Amino acid sequence: MGLAGSAAKPNFILVFIDDMGWADFSCFGNTEAETPNIDRLAAEGIAFEQFYVNSPICSPSRVAISTGQYPYRWRIASYLASRSLNAERGIDNWLDPEAPLLARFLKNAGYATGHFGKWHMGGQRDVDDAPHVTDYGFDESLTNFEGLGPRVLPLRYEPGGRPPVPLNHRSHELGHGPVIWHDRAYITEKFTEAATTFARVALARNQPFYLNLWPDDVHTPVHPPLEKWGDGGKRHLYLRVLEAMDEQLGPLFDLVREHDRLRENTVILVCSDNGPEVGFGSAGPFRGHKATLFEGGVRSPLVVWAPGFMREQAMGTRNNQSVVSAMDLVPSLLSLAGITTETKFDGENLLDTLLGRATASRSAPLYFRRPPDRENFRHYTGLPDLAARSGRWKLYCDYDGGNPQLYDLTHDPSESEDLAARHGEVVRNISAGLLAWNTAMPRDNGAEFRRRRP
Repeated sequence: MGLAGSAAKPNFILVFIDDMGWADFSCFGNTEAETPNIDRLAAEGIAFEQFYVNSPICSPSRVAISTGQYPYRWRIASYLASRSLNAERGIDNWLDPEAPLLARFLKNAGYATGHFGKWHMGGQRDVDDAPHVTDYGFDESLTNFEGLGPRVLPLRYEPGGRPPVPLNHRSHELGHGPVIWHDRAYITEKFTEAATTFARVALARNQPFYLNLWPDDVHTPVHPPLEKWGDGGKRHLYLRVLEAMDEQLGPLFDLVREHDRLRENTVILVCSDNGPEVGFGSAGPFRGHKATLFEGGVRSPLVVWAPGFMREQAMGTRNNQSVVSAMDLVPSLLSLAGITTETKFDGENLLDTLLGRATASRSAPLYFRRPPDRENFRHYTGLPDLAARSGRWKLYCDYDGGNPQLYDLTHDPSESEDLAARHGEVVRNISAGLLAWNTAMPRDNGAEFRRRRP
């Protein structure tokens, strides 16, 4: 079947979308927008309904999918910002480049590696001495205002012919690479062009490649093409941006699909870094949004397309039973590439599940810690400090195990009925593992923010 059984190394494309909800792709139920390029990948691959990212906010989520480890091990528990705000929250200014990076493992095995799009693991706001993206195992990079090296910075155009407004959060002052100013509505087009060129060059060299394409279109402020502004409402703008993003991603998908050597030997994975912002994207049936540990904050759609590696009967299917996390992608992809390492990952090798050969879930529970400054966020107050997904159960509690909530996700995916009082033994068993895990992780300043509560 294709090149799956040959000596050729597989190519990997990871599309990691910023702030998109579980139900935002039309193949995941969105009836207000169409995402035909993503939908086509799902129709030829597998759509996973129980896929989790490992934080409800961007920077730690990106660390997890890059390292296969909990981001708290690397002292990144919330979005990276200015030096002062990072210090206040007890997090580092950038990801330690000595972390076990998927890109570096692949590069050392002969892969061409490229990152195109949002980075947000160092080099933002006033942090001008962070490592460049290429210091993390990438041969090439083109990022946005939350990384160093060559980057594309957005210009905000609005109806009425007013002059464009730069949206850069001081990035243009930091140096460290050429800057391209471009219309915010077409930033993903620039990243896709660079990624497509990168893939073509690797193909010409007969070199396997791994590339990140990490768009930030649906992160606020959302700016679709001017002709699609309509009434300018938040939800309307979001939906039009979602459609524009899908369209701009299309040329890379078309290249892979239409080239025999790529189609039969490439894996494309598409997911979101966390749940949607309130009022913009949709988490579908799930409770919560970005920055919350509830299902809507950490459950993401995942589409895996790999015709050369999937059995025909698995293609075009939905997997609604396997619990898989972003951390699991790293050891799984390394396994497909035939790369072994002594690194201890928190992720598990679920390659057979991702390729539709099995339906196994993670064997270990998934643990979560809230961003330290997000006990209260938008209309949410008193958010829980910790969470665990263990089998069919989702548990929430405070740092000391207090205020437990327990939900049976098999029968209650919207988390509407708290069963903690009825299942005390389940609460005790899951919370014991969760509290032990939290104690073993480096601390942030979440407890300090809790003490500030009125």
